[in-house]
Amino acid sequence: MDRRSFVKKSATAVSALGLGMHQVNAINNIAPENSSLNFKLKYAPHLGLFTSHAGKEPSDQINFMADQGFTAFEDNRFGKRSVEVQEQIAKTLVKRNMEMGVFVAAGVNFKDRTENNFNNTITSGTKESFEKFLRDIKSCIEPAKRVNAKWVTIIPGLIYSKLHMDYQTANVVEVLKQASAILEPHGITMVLEPLNHFVNHPGAFLSRSAQAYQICKAVNSPACKILFDIYHLQIQEGNIINNIDKCWDEIAYFQIGDNPGRKEPTTGEINYKNIFKHIHSKGYDGILGMEHGKSMKEKAGEIALLNAYKVSDSF
Repeated sequence: MDRRSFVKKSATAVSALGLGMHQVNAINNIAPENSSLNFKLKYAPHLGLFTSHAGKEPSDQINFMADQGFTAFEDNRFGKRSVEVQEQIAKTLVKRNMEMGVFVAAGVNFKDRTENNFNNTITSGTKESFEKFLRDIKSCIEPAKRVNAKWVTIIPGLIYSKLHMDYQTANVVEVLKQASAILEPHGITMVLEPLNHFVNHPGAFLSRSAQAYQICKAVNSPACKILFDIYHLQIQEGNIINNIDKCWDEIAYFQIGDNPGRKEPTTGEINYKNIFKHIHSKGYDGILGMEHGKSMKEKAGEIALLNAYKVSDSF
């Protein structure tokens, strides 16, 4: 199918879905190589967002992202992928001059409510939990080097109800100091992600931006900073721009998702255009991970997603 026919048929399909003109117009930014949305910030899609246009192969998806103007990429599961896939991703990112965002280095299973799982969270302060966490930290170094990743996500774990929160905080700070000493020589920064209790992660120990800020100040290392997930923190505490300002010197990474629904910007209550403008005005040169789904399926959903970023980045 030629370009003109593709645009005409796609516009008809999108119109049939009841989309506005700005979403229909987004079709003109899809597919042709060297077409770029010229984003002001480094938004980082993840695998799976553009499979209807690009297919399932990671390299094809990353190439499609680059063709649309994205300059960064994020993959939470990167550390669990085979070395072959990791190297494939690394090679494609280098070829397309894209930066690697975060992948998850250490966390817990929030669905596992057994006592053993609670004992294995670092908030408990047990020897076993510390040893497991530090093993996870060490095991993330080679995958990070393979793809030149500068950041890895850390989830401190569950609230350990047998201890006062202050003791749990002390335990977390202690193990993060040890982990920082491991990562600092490699230039890798673990970013602590506060999670919301109300929708996704009931029982998470780290749930507030001020709490993450306090922990990072106590650890006092360039290898321990904040991952400010706007979706989670909108649900948990709101006041997003003010809290970004208060935490600014400890924030190393952002993640994106609208609320409710955890879909692309413009689908919920968060004014991402103003937030992006504020972050940009502060001179942020890091990555903003697109850790969300799509409000619609197939190509129409991918078109709507691209258009949402075009609109939100138009400050």
